[in-house]
Amino acid sequence: MKEKRKSRIGRVVNNRMDKTVVVAVETPKRYTLYKKTINRDVKYKAHDEKNQCQPGDVVKIMETRPLSRHKRWRVAEIITKGEVAEVKPAEIT
Repeated sequence: MKEKRKSRIGRVVNNRMDKTVVVAVETPKRYTLYKKTINRDVKYKAHDEKNQCQPGDVVKIMETRPLSRHKRWRVAEIITKGEVAEVKPAEIT
């Protein structure tokens, strides 16, 4: 039987909420008049049960039942762990 749930692959942008991550999914679209490819970012709020995702991680999210007002997706798997550079304010000046 064919899987009915949609899935997307994207990058974690934010994990400040409890058991919720914001995942940015980039999809290329073709501009009809000029035939130029434009990347379109869509942000999804996804459920992360164990709070494992960190910003910069590449994750696969899967469609699920409504979990809250904005959450309709859940994290199916973490594909790669991202490395986000932490910059302290003392290092900038």
